[in-house]
Amino acid sequence: MSSEGKPVYQPKDAISASIRSTMIVGGAGLFLSAVQNTLTRQNVTGWGVLTRTGGTIAAFAAIGGGYEFARVAAANLREKDDAWNPTIGGFVGGSVVGLRYRSFPAVLGFGALLAILQGTFDFTGGKMTGFAGDAEVDEYERTEQLRRNKRRPIEETLHELGEGRGIYGPGYQERRAERLKKRYGIDIPQAA
Repeated sequence: MSSEGKPVYQPKDAISASIRSTMIVGGAGLFLSAVQNTLTRQNVTGWGVLTRTGGTIAAFAAIGGGYEFARVAAANLREKDDAWNPTIGGFVGGSVVGLRYRSFPAVLGFGALLAILQGTFDFTGGKMTGFAGDAEVDEYERTEQLRRNKRRPIEETLHELGEGRGIYGPGYQERRAERLKKRYGIDIPQAA
């Protein structure tokens, strides 16, 4: 920590991060290229993944690598880890998408679109599940506490739903045997 109480920024390796991201996103591109190759109407060989639809692999790898390199390099240069870094990375990644259209407005438009999406996503917490809860509280204990608070007594459940469908109250076997005896005259032996 610095003297002002703010955490000191630790620089990250932009090259290794971008290589890792290139491999991961390029692998996703390889998968999509294989799907494209499979869905073609012509009879193409397995090499069609690389020759016919290989541009998908290259585009995905360039998008992932460019995004990650720009994000980490911006964080290192600015010495801050905030929502502007994914915004800068998103602009670079979106610009790579726009390069496929070979027009400058497409480069700027896709760059701006992905920059806005990535910046907003990171600014609002960076999770699809919402904000993180209290780090001090154990998640398992919190879930068990919620279950204990919501658990209803068996008498209330039986009153609302009735017996059957896997819900049986105390003395169910005796009541069942008595009901069957009364309706059908069948004597059910009781289990000991």
